[in-house]
Amino acid sequence: MAYVLLQGGGEFQGQMRRSDLRAMELCGGMDAPVVIVPAAAAPDANHERAGRNGRRWFASLGARRVTVAPLIDRAGAQDAGVAALLAQARLIYLLGGFPDYLAQTLADSKAWQAVQSALSRGAVLAGSSAGAMVACAHFFDPQTRQVVPGLGAIPTGCVLPHHNTFGQLWAPLLQQELPATPLIGIDEETGMLSDAAGERWQVLGGGRVTLYLAGKQFTYSDGMTFRLTGGFTSPEG
Repeated sequence: MAYVLLQGGGEFQGQMRRSDLRAMELCGGMDAPVVIVPAAAAPDANHERAGRNGRRWFASLGARRVTVAPLIDRAGAQDAGVAALLAQARLIYLLGGFPDYLAQTLADSKAWQAVQSALSRGAVLAGSSAGAMVACAHFFDPQTRQVVPGLGAIPTGCVLPHHNTFGQLWAPLLQQELPATPLIGIDEETGMLSDAAGERWQVLGGGRVTLYLAGKQFTYSDGMTFRLTGGFTSPEG
């Protein structure tokens, strides 16, 4: 498994600086190619603005090769040029927005195959809000209020983004729907970054990560580490 950065929302602003800088370091530094995928923001026509925000943010951190992929629908996800762009990326960033639309756009596509190829060569996968949600084994679609399969870059877990605002309200339902699955509540302006093996995670940012399993909760703040092992959480920090 490659490095994965999951963020709870509020991307491209102050408290996200630490996790994004760490992702840039892991992906090879400021000359490493960064590719932003704006598809999740397309249903409400927010993809262009959000893509520009992402480009400006990473440039402000010092990144010198930042591209917003022309990937806003299924046609873009099946485009060979888009796939080639993603295959060569060292940091792939999935914007927030509509999780079900993002998952349907990427699932079994040339673009997602290219992402997996990049990850197999050590790229970093990052996602905020909807982008973090679809990376896991399952996600909750707030429009249909159904639990649906994710893209599986992380083989377990279900992310509750914006946990400090509305995301925590999903926890009771999801504890019933996914009783054996770790629920990962991530506050806004907060990220959790895996090690290369996907075993140990570290919290980076201004808020907290809250894990739910079997009626128990574990809470972690900036700098603390934890594991998701054997379907259970083992606090380390």
